[in-house]
Amino acid sequence: MFTRRLLLGILAGAALAGPAFAQGAPEAAGKLPVVASFSILGDFVKQVGGDRVSVATIVGPNGDAHVYQPTPADAKRVAAAKVVFVNGLGFEGWMDRLIKASGTKATIVVATKGVTPRTDADDDDDKDHGKGAAKGADKHDHGKDKHGHDHGGIDPHAWQSIANAKVYVANIRDGLIAADPDGRTTYDANAAAYLARLDALETQVKAAIAAIPEAQRRIITSHDAFGYFGEAYGLILISPEGVSTESEASAKDVARIIRQIKAQKIPAVFMENISDPRLMQRIAKETGAKIGGDLYSDALSDDKGPASTYIDMMNSNVRALSAALAS
Repeated sequence: MFTRRLLLGILAGAALAGPAFAQGAPEAAGKLPVVASFSILGDFVKQVGGDRVSVATIVGPNGDAHVYQPTPADAKRVAAAKVVFVNGLGFEGWMDRLIKASGTKATIVVATKGVTPRTDADDDDDKDHGKGAAKGADKHDHGKDKHGHDHGGIDPHAWQSIANAKVYVANIRDGLIAADPDGRTTYDANAAAYLARLDALETQVKAAIAAIPEAQRRIITSHDAFGYFGEAYGLILISPEGVSTESEASAKDVARIIRQIKAQKIPAVFMENISDPRLMQRIAKETGAKIGGDLYSDALSDDKGPASTYIDMMNSNVRALSAALAS
């Protein structure tokens, strides 16, 4: 929880600390200093900004932005930034307080501006029509997590649809151009090249999911992070937790899901790189569903992993899904 003591610590640390900027790489002379709230968003910014920007990421690889606790070093980075990119949709419940504590004069760019968000009502409709969530699946209270952070019933994981990722890229491009007009040509060219790569990725993902027999396009994941993916590409997804990893599954939730897996013969259970695997291991053991491997939901892997960029992440997820479900 973002306490008063932590807030004072951040303010003091920001005031006393030196000028170092980026996490993992110092600010380069002449580059535009920017901050991204989490690793997936940071990759988008790097793809568009290229050599003109120095990107600091607050929540790094394999980190869970739902439960992240900001530090004085984070406040220092935000204070030094010219632009701060956030996901929005209630994803980073701590970000507004961090921005205020830092005293930054940076422009705040909400990367999901223009995205049509999924809500609890969409989940209910999906359950009725077999898209994005399983019919009859347990209904979670996505409005607030266990610490009282209000998500407003909105699913913030919009990047899991590649069509939405293109919206992120356009917003990032426009935000960088506004902050650095001299870089317009570079930002336009980088964005156009990356959007073409996302077009190709989307074609590949659709083809891969279409190759999975329709009756087998049902999976269980740790928390409800893949609703946009399921809706876009035709998978049915169930999770014991809500849209935030801070939402804990009750014994009743788990028992209901176990019954549903058995009744609907759902073939695979998937871990997430940001979640404790024990709950999913228990569900797999009690149902006989196979463990299909790891999916990357809210964070990239580190550079040594299979999902160190957004495109690599989507390809890794699709390979895991295809391997578990296509046979």
